[in-house]
Formats: sequence, C-alpha cells, structure tokens
Amino acid sequence: MLQTYDSHSDPAAHPPRLAALRRELAARRLDGFLVPRADAHQGEYVAARDARLAWLTGFTGSAGFCIVTPDRAGVFIDGRYRVQVKAQVDPAHFTPVPWPETKPADWLREALPEGGRIGYDPWLHTRREIREMEKGLAGSGIALIALDTNPVDAIWTDQPEAPVGAVRLWPDAIAGETAAEKRARIARALRDAGQQAAVLTLPDSVSWLLNIRGADVPKNPVVQGFAIIEENGHVAVFTNPAKFGAEVRAALGNAVSILPLDALTPALTNLAGPVRVDPASAPEQVFALIESMKTPIAEAPDPVILPKARKNAAEIAGMRAAHLQDGAAVTELLCWLDARAPHLDAEPLTEIDVATKLEELRVARGILDISFDTIAATGPHAAIPHYHVDRQSNLCILPGHVLLVDSGGQYANGTTDITRTLPMGPVDPAVRRPYTRVLQGMIALSRVQFPKGLAGCHIDALARAPLWSEGMDYDHGTGHGVGAGLSVHEGPVRISRISDIPLAPGMILSNEPGYYREGGFGIRIENLIVVEEQGSPDGREMLGFETLTFAPIDRRLIEPGLLAPAEIAWLDAYHAQVREKISPLVAGEVRDWLSLATRPLGSA
Repeated sequence: MLQTYDSHSDPAAHPPRLAALRRELAARRLDGFLVPRADAHQGEYVAARDARLAWLTGFTGSAGFCIVTPDRAGVFIDGRYRVQVKAQVDPAHFTPVPWPETKPADWLREALPEGGRIGYDPWLHTRREIREMEKGLAGSGIALIALDTNPVDAIWTDQPEAPVGAVRLWPDAIAGETAAEKRARIARALRDAGQQAAVLTLPDSVSWLLNIRGADVPKNPVVQGFAIIEENGHVAVFTNPAKFGAEVRAALGNAVSILPLDALTPALTNLAGPVRVDPASAPEQVFALIESMKTPIAEAPDPVILPKARKNAAEIAGMRAAHLQDGAAVTELLCWLDARAPHLDAEPLTEIDVATKLEELRVARGILDISFDTIAATGPHAAIPHYHVDRQSNLCILPGHVLLVDSGGQYANGTTDITRTLPMGPVDPAVRRPYTRVLQGMIALSRVQFPKGLAGCHIDALARAPLWSEGMDYDHGTGHGVGAGLSVHEGPVRISRISDIPLAPGMILSNEPGYYREGGFGIRIENLIVVEEQGSPDGREMLGFETLTFAPIDRRLIEPGLLAPAEIAWLDAYHAQVREKISPLVAGEVRDWLSLATRPLGSA
C-alpha cells in the first residue's frame, strides 16, 4: 500500500517535548528558537528525520513554522491550514498564528519586548528569510543567533536516520535532453554571466539536471543532496554515495562526481568566485561558508529552476500520456462511486475506502507511486483544503454529502494531480451555486488568452471573479507548478496574487479554484494545464493554456442558469474530448457510464 492511514501523532506527547525544548534552550542561554517545516533543501515534503515541526507540535501541514519562547509557542500557518491546525495542536500549549498576515518579527517584538536571543538552524532557513526577519527585528534588541547544532535534534532521542533511497535513471527519450546537454546548457549560462560555479540546493534541480530520480522523500522521486556545477560543466553531487549503483554512475560519466555529504563544507570553502547562489532557496549556512573565505557571491535564482519549469516537447508528450492513464483510473473511480452512492445506508463507504480504491485503480495502470497522499474528504473534512485522512479521522460518507477527491500519480512518463467534487446522492441546493462559481473560475483560466510577459498574479483574479461576485473566495493559490516525473508542487511559477514570474511556453501548472465552508462542505475542481503559444490577428505574442487532464467534471452540481453560453460550450467540448480520449482505455459499464457523464450539459 502506497498510502498509510495510521496516525503518528500522539497529542499527549507534544507538551512534554515542548517543555524539553525549553529546558534545552535555557541551557544554551537562548530566549527562543525557530522550528521550520523545511529541511536543508527547503522541501515542501520532508523525510521523517526532518519532520521537526510535526514531531514538536503535532501539526502535519506542508507549510508553516513554530516560534518557541519561554512562555509562548506560536504555530504560524497560512489559509490552507487554519482549520487543520485547530484539530492537530494542543491549544493549551500551542497558539495558531495567521501567517503571512502576522509577520514573525512582529510576533517576536510583542512576545519579547525586552529583547532576547533567538536561535535558528542556519541549514534550515534561506538567506532571504533570515534577512527579512533581521530587517523586521531592527531596533528591537532581539538578536538572531545561528546555532551549530539543532536543539530539537538534541532532545529527539529516537530521530529517524537520513533516507538512503536508490537512485534510478530517467530515460533521455522522456527527458528530451541528455544530462550532458543539460550540464552544457547551464554551464554556458554561467559563463555568459561571468560566474565560475553555481550551488544547487534543491533536490529536484539536481535530479532534473542529471536525469536521475530517487526515493528519499515519499511521493516525490527526487534525490536528496546538494550539487555544485562549474562553468566547464563538471558537477559534484554531495549525498550518500551508497544511493548510486554502477549503472547510474556509468551513465553519469566522469564529468559527474559523487561525494559524501561531509565533503560539502570543504568544497564550499574552496570555490573560486563569483559563485551563484539563490537567496530564495539556499540555506543561510551555504552563504556563510562561502563568505567565510571572502569568495564573491553572485546572488541570483537557481540556474536550473526556469529551464526545469519550461518543459520541452518530449516532457509534455510524457505528461500527456500519463494523464490519459490517470484520467482512465479516475473515471473508473467516479463510476464506482456513482454505483455505491445509492447504497450508502446499507453498505457504508469511508474516506479511506475511496483513497484505497483509487490507489488500486492507479496501480493497475502502472503507477510507480502516488504523487501525494490522496485527499478523500467528505462533509466538514472537505472544508480543510489539505485534509489527510487517518484511521482516527476517517468518516463514513453519508447520503447527500459532497465528496472531494484530490489525488495524483507518479508514472513512468509523468506526474499527475487532479481534483473532482461530486455529490453522493441528492445534496443541499446551497452547494450548487458555489460549485458553479468554482467551475466558472476554472473555465475562465482554461479559456484565457494573454500577452506574453504576464505572470500568475495577472490572471489569478480570473479564477476568483465568479466567487467574488457572490462575496466568496478561497485562501490558497489558484495554481502551482508541476514537475515532469518530479515534485507535484514545483517552483518557481504559480498562479497566485504574489507570483510575478512571467508565464512561458512549456510551463505546467494546476488550475484549481475552490470554496470551503468550515464545518459544512468543500469544493475544488482541478485540471493541469500547460502554457502554449497562441496566434493573434495583429501579430501580438499571445499565450494560452492546453488542458492535460481528462476526466468527467460532475454535471449534477451545476446551476446551468449561471453559466454563459461560452462556458457551456467549453464544458461540452471538454467532455467530448474526455469521451474521445478515455473511452478507448476503459470498458463495459465504465465506458457506458462515461458516455452518460460526458453528454452535453443541456441534454437529459
């Protein structure tokens, strides 16, 4: 089983851990400590060894941090986790803090009015993060202290070992470019910028550059490690060498060195500059080590991150193929759920049942892994955007409830992410209007054409406008970047209010507006889309989106009178494509069900 449902959180364990951490801080003469969600690679998904925030607080969301002082412990969470955090942390010991509305520096100023020493692990915070906090604390008397060892690790007596997942090759035919060609391309960019080397700290950057995949982090096939690429194209990878077998080493060749992690510090202190380092993703300690030798640093984005985001024709072809198999599996699930819905009273169905059934269907389609833990959420759980079902939270799906299923797979040729919301029998009519507004937002992004040079922040409002017209909104971004056989959440491109990176052909993003009524229900509809060039009658450079995801969108929750003719036309055309592409991949009752589920909206 690829997804497990055991709860690893023991609410009674967290207050003693907090007390132990405070004793450790007092022994080090510290007045506080920053506990981030991130690991040394700033990963959204972390190995068990690096799950310090969850171990200390009980909060398991994929973003956030805790600040511990002698009398306070603030758990900072964004809009996705406002509901989840209430269920996971002990309010007698941990206080949820809305973030980014509340800046950590402002919170610290209020918590420590007389000043103090706040420790942090310089491997777990980026330079940009530390700079922003230092700027916010200026004049407060509060000092940030970089520590040699992590206090949480000092009290975590049974901390898991670092992962040692085997490395495998990612085929050149699917990558569309050899590792040697990629290395040469990045090296040329360094030479053009007058830089001697670049430090890569993001595992997906290292994995993409070398056409390798790993098994260090659940659901994300990356190789955890650091790398230095020189202006001549040589790459040194710093990780556990035991991960690399003979076949992988032979394919990488002599221009790629595999070194142990403890060789990173000497390598950083022996570089010739200028050295390119990304302040948004590289740990503060990487900067400190290079600066300790007075080596010039060129602060600039990771040189791999944009080439990785702009998928080539082979990568897009692989993603298209993966989405067809995935669409067939999701279609089979939707058919199965429709057959179960009338019998929920006699034959109970739970959230875990749904997740395990979908995993079974994907395994039959050849997935290597799921791309994240399936969100199968009914009733009030659907109002938690990143809900994670376990055996304690597992709800029975009741007749008339809305079911939200957000899931994805890692295939041999690509990565998928799809959300569908459906009624399990007749539902409260109050659900239909927000569902339709969410659908309208998703359609608006699917149809939009926009001038080259625009970023996600310029089009985010298109997905929200239908909801805004009803006084509604959602507290997460509209879309995230998606890797090709890599991380399902991939930077740097997004569709959100704060993303200013121009969209470019080949970038793959999610399109997932939503609506959440706490304690009641949740709605989200998600397809993946890829940026493509589009024609213009006056010769302007215009862009738009090709939809990659093909599975029925539930028609029964739609309020047809709210849709414009062009929106109905888009939905009918999309469903015609779903029927054409998925019907050959399914059979029998599933094919019959698909034919009915994708008929034009105006038909009976």
